[in-house]
Amino acid sequence: MLLSVLCGWLLNGAARAQVPYNVIDWKAPTTLNTYLVQQLHQQSNQRRAAFAAALKSGAAMQAYQDTVRARYRRLLGPLPTRTPLKAHVGGKIERDGYLVEKIIYESTPRHHVTANLYVPKGKGKWPAVLLFCGHEATAKATESYQKTAILFAQNGFVVLVIDPISQGERYQLTDATGKPLTRGGTTEHTLLNGGAALVGTSVPAAQLWDNVRGLDYLLTRREVDPDRIGCIGNSGGATQTAYFIGYDPRVKVAALCSYVASGERNLELTGPADGCVQIPGAGQAGLDIAEWPIMFAPKPLLLLAGRYDFIDYASIQATYHELKQVYTELEKPSRVNLFTYDDGHGISKPKREVAVAWFRRWLRDDGQLVPENDLATLSAEQLNCTATGQVNTAFPKESTLSEQYLGQAQELASRRQPLTYASLTAAIRHVLALPEATVIVPPVEASDEGSVQAKGIPMRKLLLRRAGQPPLPALLAMPPNNLPPSKVIIWLPDKGKATLADSANLVAQYLQERAAVLLVDLRGFGETTDPAAFNDPKYYNREYRPALLALHLGRPLLGQRVEDVFSVLSFIRQDNRFNALPIEVYANGRAAPVALHAAVLSPQITRLEISDLPSSFHEILTQPTRKDWYSLVLPQVLRYYDLADLAAVIGPQRLHRRDVR
Repeated sequence: MLLSVLCGWLLNGAARAQVPYNVIDWKAPTTLNTYLVQQLHQQSNQRRAAFAAALKSGAAMQAYQDTVRARYRRLLGPLPTRTPLKAHVGGKIERDGYLVEKIIYESTPRHHVTANLYVPKGKGKWPAVLLFCGHEATAKATESYQKTAILFAQNGFVVLVIDPISQGERYQLTDATGKPLTRGGTTEHTLLNGGAALVGTSVPAAQLWDNVRGLDYLLTRREVDPDRIGCIGNSGGATQTAYFIGYDPRVKVAALCSYVASGERNLELTGPADGCVQIPGAGQAGLDIAEWPIMFAPKPLLLLAGRYDFIDYASIQATYHELKQVYTELEKPSRVNLFTYDDGHGISKPKREVAVAWFRRWLRDDGQLVPENDLATLSAEQLNCTATGQVNTAFPKESTLSEQYLGQAQELASRRQPLTYASLTAAIRHVLALPEATVIVPPVEASDEGSVQAKGIPMRKLLLRRAGQPPLPALLAMPPNNLPPSKVIIWLPDKGKATLADSANLVAQYLQERAAVLLVDLRGFGETTDPAAFNDPKYYNREYRPALLALHLGRPLLGQRVEDVFSVLSFIRQDNRFNALPIEVYANGRAAPVALHAAVLSPQITRLEISDLPSSFHEILTQPTRKDWYSLVLPQVLRYYDLADLAAVIGPQRLHRRDVR
């Protein structure tokens, strides 16, 4: 109730701030998210229909698993080739009944992974478990993960606990002293994921590869039985586990604790999570929270949940229900189970006991109960693998993810060939997920919503509606004294039309030149700005929720806004007052790249004036900690073009830069 009151206050407060120039008569800030969630449900309905068809037989389910694996592999993009691990043990700590070794290996050349290996004392080949950490800054040194590893070791398992990217000793964006440049690992994951998307990969893919190479290392150890490999993770580590078991067939048993991925219900309720969870295009590929463990079936799988977890428990129940159907269809219903405890988030003692018993059952062939006694843990400093506590300072030539993505971008740029106009426009439509040029754009309905005076300038309030798209609020000012307009100026202000209407001098100047001036709020701008309350500042983006939802759908926000520009152009083309006039577009900030793309695709735009335009998509990679980059992210764009290529096609006759904001 308190949240509802707060959100209502925020939405109404934002509306009051722009009331004179508002066009929409509902709570406009809900518009974009509502639209995106509706699109999400449409994709999920298609996924549900495909899953229902797969439940008709075991053969149909196996075929479904095959297609899910293929879609997942395409979504991951190309992964690195296996290179020498160059693994070494940096130290050993003797404990009661087991040994802790400090491991460092290279998942790719000069990209170091730190991990602790727990080895039971004694001889023989042991089953082994990979333990993937959640988002705790201490990673492998987190008390609950240490206790999980110790309990496994006490029960005869070798355990490798890996520091994820941006946690433990593996922060990627640091200063010269190794201090992180961001407020935490989830922020760093997110910023890195935005840059990764530009070159056609993701942070989840990088973490997956770290973990694949971790298993490669485990299998080099003489203590490990290669035929008895398991995997377990909590929270973000459970997401890593899910992505891992959907990819690597060497894993025989798995457990997911406090599991969350980009599921339909999670995205609707709480919005997108951080960058190590989000793989752009997952919704478009028909992959929901259950898909990754479905790929693992019918191998033994345990779900561990807290009834009072902030992770939506109903989503875990629904996932378990789907998995039970899959395992039943594959004639192995006893191999999947859900254990729920009356606690919250994390792998608590009861969950650890059940998890270790599960692995004993399937990898040691016994049903023994596993009680956990008092377990003594170590400090992060004692468990550190590097001398400095960070790979960035321990290894002077460390190859960070940001450097790798920058190198990939440079390589792509060197390989790009000049594109013909037809090839470039085809590439733009592909990257922006726009309909083909031959697709007929539905007509735009312009409803008159009254008028307003902007410091003496009369303006009509218009609502531009196009079937299947969010409505666009706009203000239209006509030349004085009923003079016929000589041109149309479309203004696309980053901060919304109200900012220009309040600064009427510029509009008045254009009206004196006999221009008709149309001030438009593209989706998510001005009236339809997504409320700040739903966009956590740790993600460094004022519209993180809609930007990530759009990427999940496979329809980048920048591309959707280009469609909005097409709607505005269609309105002008349909209006007899304007259809024969030259059209100029002025845009700034986040709207500038939108207008740049639209001008390449539409010869209707005779002049384009832009300001506050990033120099390139490449700039996102060179300045990864700048804010609001996600609004501009286009997956794989640097495989095809950069902003300079668009500017060159438009040419200096049409394209002009200005300083006005």
